[in-house]
Amino acid sequence: MAYAWRWFRSLVFVAQMYLTMAIMALYFTPLAAINRVWAFRGVHTYCRWVRWTASWMIGLRSEIRGDVPDGEVLIASKHQSFFDIIMIVSVVPRPKFIMKHSLKWAPILGWFALRIGCVPVDRGKKAKAVEQMVAGVRAGVETPGQLIIYPQGTRVAPGAKKPYKIGPAVLYGELSQDCVPAATNVGVFWPRTGIYRKPGLAVVEFLPPIKPGLSTEAFMETLETTIEAASDALMAEAGKL
Repeated sequence: MAYAWRWFRSLVFVAQMYLTMAIMALYFTPLAAINRVWAFRGVHTYCRWVRWTASWMIGLRSEIRGDVPDGEVLIASKHQSFFDIIMIVSVVPRPKFIMKHSLKWAPILGWFALRIGCVPVDRGKKAKAVEQMVAGVRAGVETPGQLIIYPQGTRVAPGAKKPYKIGPAVLYGELSQDCVPAATNVGVFWPRTGIYRKPGLAVVEFLPPIKPGLSTEAFMETLETTIEAASDALMAEAGKL
């Protein structure tokens, strides 16, 4: 009975989440078409709404730890579910993502993603994808902000292992900016698929930046070790490991 009740609450939460997205899009889209600032206000408002409603509708509280990046940086984040995207975007001033190319056609999300400066890439061809990332970043230089990339390339379930891709190292060398690793445990509570959401404390933690100048091998080793250790610690805190 308890599980059925939580599942029903999760269903109501998910339904209102997408309904609110549509309602907010009606308000923010005309404004964002005129001025890009409104696109950022729209995504910030929506993400903060989702975090707030999750806290009381399904008992999923959320917390940001560490120093929130606000300058020109590369953020390399562990990606476990849609909720870690929500949490990061809710606090980062001018977020923009390296995103899957097909998402540019997603209703509402795709348009706003392009409006805030996200870079779509074709992940099906590795070499071409890296070229597209670099070209996209160069083309978007006039739109300052925090470039967010997922080193494993996709959502990874808590405890699962998936290799880190070379893309972050290419961008790290190309941009010569600090890279801020980010760890999370959100997948413990908000799975990659399905309706059910668990109550608890979801955390995204921004870790100390990796300064420019490391070799590709040293950067990748530092990035993976840092993110995985911190994510494991957060998942253990949540009772997963």
